Amino acid sequence: MGKLVRTRRRVVVDESALAQAIGSRIKERRLAAGLTQAALAGDRYTKAYISALEHGLAKPSMAALNYLAPRLGTTSAALIANQDPVWARIEADLAMASGDWQAALDAYTTMLETTSERGQRADLQVAMVECLCRLNRAREAIRPATEAVEAYTALGRAADVPLAEYWLASAQFQGDNLAGARSIVSGLIGRVRDGLQVRGDFHIRLLVSAAMIETSAGSHGQSLAYLEEARGRSADLDIRRRGALLATMATAHRAAGDLEGAIRHGQDAIALLRVAEADIMVQDLENELAMAYLANGNIARAAELAHDARNRAESRGDLHLMAHVADTQASIALAAGDTARAIELASQSIEISERGDNDRGRLAALITRARAHAASGDHAAAANDFEVAAAGAIDQPARRREVLSAWADSLAALGQHDRAFALAREALDNH
Repeated sequence: MGKLVRTRRRVVVDESALAQAIGSRIKERRLAAGLTQAALAGDRYTKAYISALEHGLAKPSMAALNYLAPRLGTTSAALIANQDPVWARIEADLAMASGDWQAALDAYTTMLETTSERGQRADLQVAMVECLCRLNRAREAIRPATEAVEAYTALGRAADVPLAEYWLASAQFQGDNLAGARSIVSGLIGRVRDGLQVRGDFHIRLLVSAAMIETSAGSHGQSLAYLEEARGRSADLDIRRRGALLATMATAHRAAGDLEGAIRHGQDAIALLRVAEADIMVQDLENELAMAYLANGNIARAAELAHDARNRAESRGDLHLMAHVADTQASIALAAGDTARAIELASQSIEISERGDNDRGRLAALITRARAHAASGDHAAAANDFEVAAAGAIDQPARRREVLSAWADSLAALGQHDRAFALAREALDNH
């Protein structure tokens, strides 16, 4: 039976030569900064530990490097920078672990260009796919993910196949291929239940992924069932992962119409994620909570959360989140009766989505703008937006039904009753 040996890279320098070189750099930087070993250790480490690092006797972890580097006036990457391939991989993994997806992707891509051994190429491709998915560039991720799965299978590396399949499913999901993503994830869950041994939180990650797929497909009961199973296995998760699980549960409860549950889980998730200093996840969740408060009728609180989320998204240049928050703000403006502002914000979301190659964001904003046009009485503009949205939702049955019904209403308002009836019938036939 295959065994998954890891689910996330852990950046630990395990070569004595590398540890000694890094220790020398730490000492050099410390002396230049005029710090004692005790001062550098601060309240997190000890003088003895710093001494062991400087002499290459201890192996610095990513956490230690991230803590010490700013105190030394440098970066973690600078402390380990080297042209040696082993060091290059460590630097790339460190960039990924710290959330610098683009820097990590660039490094993995460079290494792939000079690597010929098939297994090593597959390892790099899996890392690249994770970065691409984190950057919401799903189309680019599908090919390397598929190649990694094929390479691991051909090489008999059964333990590595599940992780490659997991990221392939993630790419398929982001690319709106729900059927493909569901097939991969449900297959993996079935193999785990049949005895495939996995380490860490990989089983929970599979269950959460399955829940996200079912939420997008409109199967809310199945989604919540997966999440409850995941929560039953979450006792050993760290604070950050517990927060991430609760955040997913908030999304699923909102989609299922349980707004109180969404708000409760969302507030609990934010509390945990702030303790874990997972700022990016907090910003995403603020937008999710804004939508829950909006659906619950608390427009003022929704506007406050969306405003904060957009400011933070703009400060870090996150086009994906900026697009979604702009759409949330458009929905808030529409609920407040300001249709002109809603159309303006939805148009901003569409433009940002197109810049970021974000098909999901563009679709959502098109629907919001169409509703705003309809609310303003411009049913011709609404019908145009609904028509484009319907084409974009062809692989999302639940979303397409929603669009067809609203489109039919706009056509009926324009006096096009025959076409409106046909669309309403299509929506019912696909229920």
